[in-house]
Amino acid sequence: MDASFWDGKRAPGVPDQINLAQYNAVVEVIESAFQRYADRSAFTSINYTLTYRQIDEYSAAFAAYLQNHTSLKPGDRIAIQMPNILQFPIAMYGALRAGMVVVNTNPLYTEREMLHQFNDSGAKALVCMDVFARSVQNIRAETGLKHIIVTSLADMLPLVKRTLINAAAKHIKKMVPPYDLPEAVSFRKALSQGAKIGGFVPNYMRNPNDTIILQYTGGTTGVAKGAELTNRNLVANMLQARAMLSQIDPASGEKIKPDTGAKVVAPLPLYHIYSFTVHLMALFELGDHSILIANPRDTDMFVRMMKPHQLTGIIGLNTLFVSLLAHPEFKKCDFSQLKLTLSGGTALVEDTAKRWKDMTGCGISEAYGLTECSPAVCMNPAGGLEQMGTVGQAVPGTALKCIDADGNEVAIGERGELCVNGPQVMKGYWNRPEATADSFTPDGEWLRTGDVAVIDEDGFVKIVDRIKDMILVSGFNVYPNEIEDVVAAHPAVENCAAIGVPDEKTGEAVKLFIVATDANVTVDEIRQYCRDNMTGYKVPRYIEFRTELPMTPVGKILRRELKDEEARKREETA
Repeated sequence: MDASFWDGKRAPGVPDQINLAQYNAVVEVIESAFQRYADRSAFTSINYTLTYRQIDEYSAAFAAYLQNHTSLKPGDRIAIQMPNILQFPIAMYGALRAGMVVVNTNPLYTEREMLHQFNDSGAKALVCMDVFARSVQNIRAETGLKHIIVTSLADMLPLVKRTLINAAAKHIKKMVPPYDLPEAVSFRKALSQGAKIGGFVPNYMRNPNDTIILQYTGGTTGVAKGAELTNRNLVANMLQARAMLSQIDPASGEKIKPDTGAKVVAPLPLYHIYSFTVHLMALFELGDHSILIANPRDTDMFVRMMKPHQLTGIIGLNTLFVSLLAHPEFKKCDFSQLKLTLSGGTALVEDTAKRWKDMTGCGISEAYGLTECSPAVCMNPAGGLEQMGTVGQAVPGTALKCIDADGNEVAIGERGELCVNGPQVMKGYWNRPEATADSFTPDGEWLRTGDVAVIDEDGFVKIVDRIKDMILVSGFNVYPNEIEDVVAAHPAVENCAAIGVPDEKTGEAVKLFIVATDANVTVDEIRQYCRDNMTGYKVPRYIEFRTELPMTPVGKILRRELKDEEARKREETA
């Protein structure tokens, strides 16, 4: 089955293919946006906005600094480790303009994880926020880092505001542990030195097949691996996302997202490929304005940052939507221009989607992707055309199929492992040829996602579950997503996660972990609710209430950690 399977069935305004000849390199995308939208607002952080022209000038200065004040050469790896602040796009665009390969690094990494990523990627430089500098100091001698650039939270704000916020973060909130990195250069000094040079040499990676981003997988399935994302991968996925965003609202006849000046809130971290492609690529190329949220887990601050804006779009995921809906001030935000809410990263719960639409008037379009696909693979149409319970149709130019355990393609409507073929599929894993080969079908043509899916006759894809997360109860396949979707609709449940645990009688049994909104809810009440809504072998045998669940920084619940906890408990009692 190929992309033509969906001819004539896409949402109005969405093309079937993309024009890959439009750009050869990501830097061409960036430069084009700078030229076309110079006076528009580009990014806002802590209620301060930089225009496209300012981002152009600052990133050019940073590129000049890297080329003239460091030993870095084109193709060298530079790690960027910071939350959603104005310095992020400046450093990202500057590094790419200077010809570097960017290693996106999670700010919440432990020292062990940082050490692995820096050494695995061969990073020679690091741009990080001062909050993490102590950890950098502790591992510095064990890495190959030659240059360290450190920034503070409000470094791009005007003098008075910058001084007050940075001082408060360091001395009042105690966010910045003391550190000793005498060789480190401040971000502001790097910009100042770069600006004095008067320009940079446009010596960027021009070949469509050049790797320009090393995007590490979350490590939830083992040692984190660096997916090599090329110019072609990222440009293709940007064009695919743009094509999906060009959908026509069937009710009004207007585009769901206007061509110019849309305001879209950016709570998901820019180091994550989902947010990177949406905000730093697709929306930037369209001349849009991203409202950066540094810490979306601080819901009070999150809502305060949103309130001044008449938002066009919100990019998020299920746990984020749940936290916003629970906040009493969220309903006071201005949703009059909200046309697009996009969900990805983890499964969208139907109850969350219904409550969101009731409060905001805007449906949630669930999308699906993975790091290895830059990341978008499928996306639901908006404007009331969303199909709840699916992740939409393949983005333009993408072919999908499902295969059985023997590698044979299954029929439409049957379950199988989802496989992807398209220009957004990674080159491979950095320095890991065996892992690369294992992630593709034997012919090397199709990326195996590891997700169980069903593709219906209209091309809509339903993700059933991760293959490894499937629970086998007395020979019956039980999929955690299905259980979680049912339980999350209970009015007393905020979040939940289901895993399989060993059982002498049934092989495996379902254990359910719940974060409740009502302290009075009981195990018996939840179990009866499950009995009323699912067949017997799917009903959780074990139910445990918790105050929180382990999550990635983007809000994806880590079932693996829950499984590891259960395994340790069994070892201790054995």
